[in-house]
Amino acid sequence: MTDSRLRISDNDGVTLVEFIDRNILDEANIQAINEEITAEIDSADIPKILISFSNVDHLSSAALGALITINNKIREKQGQLHLANIDPQIYEVFVITRLNKLFNIHETTDEARAAFNG
Repeated sequence: MTDSRLRISDNDGVTLVEFIDRNILDEANIQAINEEITAEIDSADIPKILISFSNVDHLSSAALGALITINNKIREKQGQLHLANIDPQIYEVFVITRLNKLFNIHETTDEARAAFNG
């Protein structure tokens, strides 16, 4: 098992996922991140995942694809996914690809945490 590229913590039933890397571009890293988050989803009855991008400067299209897959898995289990702390330049990509309509995006993790219902 390679070193985790994520910091994962559980807080009142919400799983906070933070990235260690500033640039999420490498295919192998994205695969590892996807597997780690999928494991969190699989282990929860109703996953509540909050992904913070506070450290992240760059996201590849493969990373966006992985996010969509993660979102679909969470929805299959009636869970919720919220994103927070997205750099304005990265947020632009979400807007251009219309993914800002797909994802629940918040400015801060506190706002995102408050948005989980139940």
